[in-house]
Amino acid sequence: MLVIESWVISDDSSGPVYSETVLEALQTRIDSGQLETWLASSSGRMLAFVTNTERAMVMLLEEEGDPGEHAVDPGAEGWSGGFVLSNGQDDEYPDEDTIPIHKAFRFVEHIVDTGSWPADARWMVDR
Repeated sequence: MLVIESWVISDDSSGPVYSETVLEALQTRIDSGQLETWLASSSGRMLAFVTNTERAMVMLLEEEGDPGEHAVDPGAEGWSGGFVLSNGQDDEYPDEDTIPIHKAFRFVEHIVDTGSWPADARWMVDR
């Protein structure tokens, strides 16, 4: 049986986001300086998107407290900063643990639509 999850932005009361609207919602938040976004699904899963506007960390957790899994960019070299969290913390990550923002948008859209990573996604399980 196919179970469709619904997703909401955790700190936004505007209702569900869909694959057709999630990118616009993320871009609006980025434009307003909100570089960290958490989405919660109706099944209890969580999807994190943190960006510096060029690269993004995308994490999928089965439940709160789960170390989860995150998208990776194997072979990417260097580090990128400017990943500002909602608490003001400014993080820096190895580029291999983040992906270009256009790819991150596509991954988030696909997860919201299907509940899983795209077929061409590379990710690391952190559990």
